[in-house]
Amino acid sequence: MSRKPYPSDLSQEEWEFVAPYPTLMKEDAPQREHSSREVFNALRWLARAGAPWRMLPNDFPPWAAVYQQFRRWSEAGCFEAMVSDMRSIIRAGQGRQGQPSAVVLDGRTLQSSVESGERAGYDGYKRRKGSKVHMAVDTLGNLIDLTVTSADEQERSQVKALCQAVQQATGETVEVAWADQGYTGQQASQDAKASGIELRVVKLPEARKGFVLLPRRWVVERSFAWLARFRRLSRDFERMPQVLAALHFLVFATLMLPKAVMFLATGESA
Repeated sequence: MSRKPYPSDLSQEEWEFVAPYPTLMKEDAPQREHSSREVFNALRWLARAGAPWRMLPNDFPPWAAVYQQFRRWSEAGCFEAMVSDMRSIIRAGQGRQGQPSAVVLDGRTLQSSVESGERAGYDGYKRRKGSKVHMAVDTLGNLIDLTVTSADEQERSQVKALCQAVQQATGETVEVAWADQGYTGQQASQDAKASGIELRVVKLPEARKGFVLLPRRWVVERSFAWLARFRRLSRDFERMPQVLAALHFLVFATLMLPKAVMFLATGESA
């Protein structure tokens, strides 16, 4: 049944790129009740609008089917694979190597909600109770990997896990990681070095006044600003941390998709 289009819907060119990634069974399989494209459109709408699962518009597939398929895709690594390939396409389209040699690390604290309250911790620096998403992005700001912890976890405690994940995602091409003063300390440096990465901490000027644009560090802050456009990630509304992590990959896939499709089309026409 046809429905009215939403601004978050995939274009035909975008769907042609996305379609192979969430294909866990044939499109005409007898157990498939709903179109994969419509399920993906529903997920994009939910991430942008910030609505609960049960408030999906009726012209999308039922919320339970959308959630169930989302969990299948996230457990199969579909969103991670999509983001990884798009990151390489975008980098190549801008004349860079497909895999980065440098990354930027930081964490964003999300205010807890009733659903996420059980794992919430208090971030004394941000003065906020909730969850912390520790992210690694390349120098263009595109996501490489992340971990989710309670907000009372220090950034430096996640260096080992993040660096290992980064090297696995990139094929061990990363040599340098830029970070802020939350990553100072010998242990953090050693944890990064164990994965073959040099951790470089960018410090604030001692005599600062007002906003200061830090070299390298601004990249990840811009990535956080991109995420802020998606209301589902304005707070931690998820009961399980793996769902919150998967939504971050879904949002980055949404952000990166138009640019990846554009570079592919440009390459094909050339």
